[in-house]
Amino acid sequence: MKQQGAHPEDTEGTPDASSRPDTAKQPGGAHRDVAHIDEVEGDEPLLPARVHRPSDLMRLVGGVLAVVVLLAIAAFAHGTTSGLEQDINKGTGQAPDLLIKIAGLASSIAILLVPVAFAIERLIKRDGLRIADGVLAAVLAHGVTLATDLWVARAAPDSIQDALTQPSPGDIHALTDPVHGYLAPVIAYMTAVGMSRRPRWRAVLWVVLLLDAFSMLVTGYTTPFSIILTVLIGWTVAYGTLYAVGSPNVRPTGRTLMAGLRTVGFRPVTASREEAADAAEGGDRGRRYFVTLEDGPPLDVTVVDREQQAQGFFYRAWRNLALRGFATRRSLQSLRQALEQEALLAYAAIAAGANAPKLIATSELGPDAVMLVYEHTGGRTLDSLDDEEITDELLRDTWHQVMALQSRRIAHRRLVGDAILVDRSGTVILTDLRGGEIAAGDLLLRMDVSQLLVTLGLRVGAERAVASALSVLGPDAVADCLPMLQPIALSRSTRATLRRLARERAEREREAVLEASRHSRPARAHDADVSRPVVLEKADKKAVRAEQRAEKRAIDEALDEAREEDLLSQIRQEVLRIRPQAPVEPARLERVRPRTLISLIAGAIGAYFLLTQLTHIEFGPLISNAEWGWVAAAVLFSALSYVAAAMALLGFVPERVPFPRTVAAQVAGSFVKIVAPAAVGGVALNTRFLQRAGVRPGLAVASVGASQLFGLGCHILMLLAFGYLTGTEKTPSLSPSRTVIGGLLTVAVLMLVVTSVPFLRKFVVTRVRSLFAGVVPRMLDVLQRPQKLVTGIGGMLLLTACFVMCLDASIRAFGDESTSVSIASVAVVFLAGNALGSAAPTPGGVGAVEATLTVGLIAVGLPKEVAAPAVLLFRLLTLWLPVLPGWLAFNHLTRKAAL
Repeated sequence: MKQQGAHPEDTEGTPDASSRPDTAKQPGGAHRDVAHIDEVEGDEPLLPARVHRPSDLMRLVGGVLAVVVLLAIAAFAHGTTSGLEQDINKGTGQAPDLLIKIAGLASSIAILLVPVAFAIERLIKRDGLRIADGVLAAVLAHGVTLATDLWVARAAPDSIQDALTQPSPGDIHALTDPVHGYLAPVIAYMTAVGMSRRPRWRAVLWVVLLLDAFSMLVTGYTTPFSIILTVLIGWTVAYGTLYAVGSPNVRPTGRTLMAGLRTVGFRPVTASREEAADAAEGGDRGRRYFVTLEDGPPLDVTVVDREQQAQGFFYRAWRNLALRGFATRRSLQSLRQALEQEALLAYAAIAAGANAPKLIATSELGPDAVMLVYEHTGGRTLDSLDDEEITDELLRDTWHQVMALQSRRIAHRRLVGDAILVDRSGTVILTDLRGGEIAAGDLLLRMDVSQLLVTLGLRVGAERAVASALSVLGPDAVADCLPMLQPIALSRSTRATLRRLARERAEREREAVLEASRHSRPARAHDADVSRPVVLEKADKKAVRAEQRAEKRAIDEALDEAREEDLLSQIRQEVLRIRPQAPVEPARLERVRPRTLISLIAGAIGAYFLLTQLTHIEFGPLISNAEWGWVAAAVLFSALSYVAAAMALLGFVPERVPFPRTVAAQVAGSFVKIVAPAAVGGVALNTRFLQRAGVRPGLAVASVGASQLFGLGCHILMLLAFGYLTGTEKTPSLSPSRTVIGGLLTVAVLMLVVTSVPFLRKFVVTRVRSLFAGVVPRMLDVLQRPQKLVTGIGGMLLLTACFVMCLDASIRAFGDESTSVSIASVAVVFLAGNALGSAAPTPGGVGAVEATLTVGLIAVGLPKEVAAPAVLLFRLLTLWLPVLPGWLAFNHLTRKAAL
């Protein structure tokens, strides 16, 4: 923010918290600026006219979920909906006719007049933008109601249609509207313009809605579910519109701040904005100002408004969901709650004996902002101090402040560098207490200790950080924090710093390995020149292998010399030297992981599609009539696929790797892909297996990458070939030209989009380069051994053939001659389903593969009664039954140090 008031020599104000103005101001300076008391030279920089509030997005998501739940109830609880309609019709049928007519007339008039009256009131107050938002929301709501009416009339299940419509009283052969085309736009309009935030208008709104619903229900022109759906659509569209176009920015300006200070008895002269050092993490802690007064010392003022408080909402929401209840403060917090929490923490910290900014006043700045006035502290942050300025005495003073807080069970929750202030006398002051907590549990207090250890360790090293903590807190308190010493328990900025340092360490290790490899090559070349006649005569393969082992040993030694331990490990080692028995196992802080959440959501979606397919299938007669010979054939093809997978991998590995152990590794992969996405788990397992088999890490990654690259090419070619063959069979479901041409056009469009958008192009190039780095040199090695290349490509073709034959045998096990489909059609369906399963983020492609295979088989002409159980048998044999053998193979290879 630009400076406010009289500091003309620095038009940008205070750049960050590390350069706070000095407290020793000349008294005459304030008197020279008295003329500017009623005028602020320069205001906030141009703020966006509109802001996108996370609360609007949450209401939009809530409205969509409510609509989905309502339709699900209407679809699956038909008896309940019918009974509810009968009860309501019976109750409203006893209403007097006069009351019904008055309610209908009043609601018809009010439904039109109330929006117009509110629009006039807003225009008088020069708030025309809100009216424009309301009109846009009304238009969108009207479009959604038309689309919903069309869907209910033509494509919705009968149960939903029965819940939303009934025979019209005016025409027994016609049905009432599923959604009221006039009511939803009115609700959207009134919500978007903000009527619900004004008590009087809100009361009028509810009266109008209740009168209209009552009159429509009594006269038989609607159903209860139709009324509820109409309200939800209007409400959801309104908040979707507000989030899309943004809400008017009501952030208070510098003039508002100056006026607010005068209301609480201060006489401000100038106010300059102090930018947060870490805007990404600290953006929700308020804007800070340095204010000079006409008389008296300067002030530090924090302004918190609704828009700024919403910053970091999604991060806090995810932390609250993913971590346990102590993760962070509530995602949504009112301004009053924020004011009270920060004031309470300020008073509590001072009462505990800690050095903290002294709060001297609080006040509201209108309905959308509050301010907290502190005595000016001055000084610099820990981040801005030079390394030589951070003395051991300063470190101990910092720990003394934290110990004072912990003695009264106060958790700071953010002990990072910019929250630790050092004044001119060297005294440590703890700031940013807003996110803290009183009456904190042991877990939070230990997290504070671990956070401060890492913060200080990043500046002075693990040894000095731990030594200063031990001298103040004692060995027991420091040792108790070791289970909290994990990235997820640290602040956002600290985690980013640790990730950056990890990347730098990895780069140094890689450079050391490359340097060792470069030094070993000339030595090998010289030895080869000296002993060339001997080698040519004897062809001593043992000497060649010994030379390779020596090279690998030299690289491993260079890697060991260059390897550096991360800061967290260094802190643990320093603590364990004092307390060897200290617990080091990380505490379980995560409630749910992102991968688990995605898997649950995708699995639920897949289960929904499967259940819709299986609802009308009778499995008893189907299983009794199954051909068990074809089931045995499907089992055989499924088992043969692991041999084919081993061939496909070893074909791109010039080094000698035992074939039986490779087959066992592929069986172990059937267990790994259940706990990881299919495209990730198999790659990681094969890479690890090759490394344990003696293949160097870079070459192992290149071999797996070459296998993946050739597999992708074979997959695309086979999909196009079988797609063409399927189209030439005169199958009404798949025409030859449309299938192939449509697929080619889709790929072409995707390639054009990716290459034309710089962000997507860079993303794809980076990922492909990292995945297939070293593939080309590896392929040159493989091409020198044609038998290896034939084995690899043959294994890929055999692997696809095994899966296609397994799916075909599963179909024949439940079908007959009249329901059979061609091998080409089965191959197309499998290849499409396998591609989607590899792209799906769920383990083993659960949900996505089943739905794709079932829909694909139905599309090529297979009855649903045969397609669904065939897919279930196929997935049972290729995904679920191999899990137990895969787990046994995984444990066996792990014990043998092969994984």
